[in-house]
Amino acid sequence: MIRKGDRLENPVTGEILIFHKTSQETDGESVLVETIISPDGSVAAAHVHPHQTERFEVLEGEVGFKAGREEIVAAPGELVTVEPGTPHRFWNAGETDARFLCEVSPALEFESLIETMFTLAAEGKTNRKGMPNPFRLAVIARAHFDTVRLPKVPAWMQRAALAMGAGLGRLMGYKPTFGTPAYA
Repeated sequence: MIRKGDRLENPVTGEILIFHKTSQETDGESVLVETIISPDGSVAAAHVHPHQTERFEVLEGEVGFKAGREEIVAAPGELVTVEPGTPHRFWNAGETDARFLCEVSPALEFESLIETMFTLAAEGKTNRKGMPNPFRLAVIARAHFDTVRLPKVPAWMQRAALAMGAGLGRLMGYKPTFGTPAYA
């Protein structure tokens, strides 16, 4: 379980998350994390939160965002809001560490998803982009379907593919959540 002050590191994507407010503290209303991204670091993949809003406030460095069709580079003091259902990704657009606050609301299973993906990366169980093998990913994605989805594939098609892939993944022994050694 994530607690205020916990710090998770993803050595593959170059992200460090420090939890300032957890879903437990906010009764599920939101999660507030400070994110530090190393130069050339980025979120693992473009994605969609079907029911969550993300609000980013850049504190240091430059952070690139692609949200929908819009691409911007935000500097300290700038805010970027990504509405539910909007495909997006972010990356460090500068040459030094970038740092921002990100509020995700409602919280849903955001903490569980981050803990799972960061732990897998820290244990060397992802590819060079930070993604686990397709069967493990199907198990995780099916369990977190209300939190995150692929940006271009219709939800019904994702559900059908995940039903089959997650079934095989479970037979292979994969679970929807994964340990906590990513804590720094």
